[in-house]
Amino acid sequence: MYYYDRNAIGLALHFVAGLKAGSEEAELARYDKGHKDTTRRHIIDVASSQFRESGIAAVGLAGIMAEAGLTNGAFYTHFASKEDLVRAVLLDMLERREQRHRDNIDNGVALETVIRDYLSLRHRDGAATGCPAAALVSEVARHPKPTRQAFTGKVSDILALMAKQMPDGSPAERQRRAHVVYSTLIGALQLSRAVSDRQLAEEILADAADAAIAIANGG
Repeated sequence: MYYYDRNAIGLALHFVAGLKAGSEEAELARYDKGHKDTTRRHIIDVASSQFRESGIAAVGLAGIMAEAGLTNGAFYTHFASKEDLVRAVLLDMLERREQRHRDNIDNGVALETVIRDYLSLRHRDGAATGCPAAALVSEVARHPKPTRQAFTGKVSDILALMAKQMPDGSPAERQRRAHVVYSTLIGALQLSRAVSDRQLAEEILADAADAAIAIANGG
């Protein structure tokens, strides 16, 4: 026959229940954090595509949240304002472009290949997934200083990486050529998208690519 201390059993059961509850709370907290991060990522991705395709000013929060499958009220769980979202989107898009430049350098992709891919009809016609600088630079110029500072910092990083791909020349000379080449790429892509004549658009892209490659090579 076994004799049990009822008080001891009660304390043990209470302790086990406490451990279980604590574990469930911790698991829920991890889920909530992961879910919140995933939702924020989804909003940024939707806004990124809409901003590039239609422009920042033309896109409203209601449209972004509707496409994201979320309520308008959920927006303010993740962002303080539309401008806060704009900065987050710009930083995210430009960081991805920066990583592409790093990958190109690491994989030995020639700068000429990068230039011709950038100034391609595929990129011209794919604004929603293309370069954010070309799609949004004219609008960013009219945004508040903190947004322009965020944009400036990432563009400066991209220019520095592009300068590394320039053959020959002093660091200052390579940086100067990077400024000219990057400006040529963005301007040509914008102009090719603006004209209604597709043949003219193709000529603009091809001629700008030739000129950018010549500049990059020191010509």
